Amino acid sequence: MWRILLPASAAALALAAVPLLPQSAPQNQSPAARKTAAKSSAARRKPASRASAVSPQARAEAAGAVESRLRSAPETGIENPAAMVPLYERMYRMEHRLDEGGPLRVLQFGDSHTASDDWPGQLRLRFQQRFGNGGPGFVQAGRPFAGFRRLDAKSSMSRGWQTLGGARGGDGYDGLGGVSLAAAKAGETLALEAEGEFLEFFYWNQPGGGSFSLEDNGIFLAEISTDGAPGPGYFRRDLGPGPHSLVLRTLDSAPVRVFGWVLERRGGVTWETLGLNGAQADLLLRQDAMLLKGHIARRDPALVLIAYGTNESRRADWTAESYEAALDGVLSLLREAAPAASILIVGVPDQFVRTRRAAVLPAGTDRILEAQRRAARKHRCAFWNFRAAMGGPGAMREWVRAGLAQPDYVHLTAAGYRLVGDALFDLIMGQYGIFVTIRKEVMGENGDGSPVKTH
Repeated sequence: MWRILLPASAAALALAAVPLLPQSAPQNQSPAARKTAAKSSAARRKPASRASAVSPQARAEAAGAVESRLRSAPETGIENPAAMVPLYERMYRMEHRLDEGGPLRVLQFGDSHTASDDWPGQLRLRFQQRFGNGGPGFVQAGRPFAGFRRLDAKSSMSRGWQTLGGARGGDGYDGLGGVSLAAAKAGETLALEAEGEFLEFFYWNQPGGGSFSLEDNGIFLAEISTDGAPGPGYFRRDLGPGPHSLVLRTLDSAPVRVFGWVLERRGGVTWETLGLNGAQADLLLRQDAMLLKGHIARRDPALVLIAYGTNESRRADWTAESYEAALDGVLSLLREAAPAASILIVGVPDQFVRTRRAAVLPAGTDRILEAQRRAARKHRCAFWNFRAAMGGPGAMREWVRAGLAQPDYVHLTAAGYRLVGDALFDLIMGQYGIFVTIRKEVMGENGDGSPVKTH
């Protein structure tokens, strides 16, 4: 395995955390006066008011500083870069048409930073621009939670579906997306509009399970029964290239449980968004291991990206040791499911926790970051320090000032997530360029390992 070294870059500039301190009402006011003061204070704390106080020039200066820091700080490089070699080899073989084994698939698990699809969507866009559009890949069935979206597909569902699982967990049989849908009467529908060539649908078999039909662009495809021994079911069909309008319709009053669609092309890249609002890394351990591993193995990812930690940092019950133990379990599961994949752990980003008197840095961020870094080394995974890339502890203040983060001081704006996606893409492609150079030196210009003619 090759050792990949990143070139040095300029030193990072860390931003000091200077929390905002809202004024509190004097204790000797009358109840009416306190109520009026509270309303006035709440008005002053509205996100729109804080954003409007930043001049265009100040916002532009802050945005420039954020972008410069994100792209130049040496500690934002990917640690343990040799762990990315399996991904780079598959990228190389696809780019040089040495393999015809289908698209290069990326699975991104995470919390709300992932679930919005802005950050993974930008990575998807950049990789597909370079290596080709492999289609959306796996997309959760329907709209399983508030705010669900995929930028490259349009999903809808009728009202009779019940969401199972999610960040709070369930019976564990929710599969790849950590969430599933169930219906128990005829006529309930799910729809997906996207472009691709091959369809696969993930569902659950159960004793007494109901039936559903599938159609594409108004043409009947199949009727599928889910009555059988408990276990995963799959329907696959070659649809041909182009846009597809897929519809699932339940046919009787027996229970039907479904996970999601796969729509992809013969080549290119899929970047599959598997985020849940409020999720923590141990959610993967609360899934039925055989079902989850089977779904992951079926997707055969070249890269698995793990991006948790925001919610864990805000909880006092996670210690560095307990969180590392949870990551041990998660990474062992992923290694079993996808032994040939690269795994990239993205460290927790910067954030503030708002109290009645101040906005403070979560006490747990440092211990979560350390646990993530140690687990990455132990399991031979790559690691990217998101918080350091942002500028270090307290950097979120300048991201908000720049219009690149939201006034909750936790989430980024769409523009901020796109910036992060671009930065991570550039890091990966920079390392990939080094890999290609070393590979050619070792294996020759032929690229497939065959002897190079020298005379």
